[in-house]
Amino acid sequence: MVNSQKIVKRKSAGYLLAKRITDVILSLIALVILSPVFLVIYLMDQFGDNKGPLFFKQTRIGLNHQPFKIYKFRSMVVGADEILHQNPELYQKYVANNYKLEPEEDPRITRLGRILRKTSLDEIPQFINIIRGDMSLVGPRPIVKDELSWYEDRVDKFLSVKPGAMGLWQASGRSNIGYPERCDVELSYVDHASYWYDWQIIFKNIISIFKSTGAY
Repeated sequence: MVNSQKIVKRKSAGYLLAKRITDVILSLIALVILSPVFLVIYLMDQFGDNKGPLFFKQTRIGLNHQPFKIYKFRSMVVGADEILHQNPELYQKYVANNYKLEPEEDPRITRLGRILRKTSLDEIPQFINIIRGDMSLVGPRPIVKDELSWYEDRVDKFLSVKPGAMGLWQASGRSNIGYPERCDVELSYVDHASYWYDWQIIFKNIISIFKSTGAY
């Protein structure tokens, strides 16, 4: 943890302040503009296999090892975790495939969920996390506790910055880049983070979203 704190201090106070102000302003604007999307998805969640709560919440590990609940539009059936664990063979495949399954073989994903994931619309509620201060617009993607083992002795460095809704990993190929290569990509951001580098990553992520690169 000490090493993590030292790394954080290397980032200038000006950069962190500008980053936080940008996070809050852009997230508020995005939530206002995208509010109709919340309503449409809520209504669609009232029928068929989509039926259930609007949000999916999962514990991720954030800045300085602090856990938080990440928000997404729910793309899976209710009780999805139980379904996965009831099939040991499928669960092992899920872990071996960097905690992902192809949409066509994942029994948890709803028809609406496939669209949300392919278009990255499921990520929109993370603007709430950003306003709350759990996340930033740009940073390494927040991961579950089990994934931290991939970072080994570099885990403190990985958790020395706020996780982001958009990051270098997504801009570089998202799910097409698995572990352990993903660790190097995410840690490269930690080494080179700056205000203007953040904006470059935002634009690269926008392009990646339109191309649906690695989105599933």
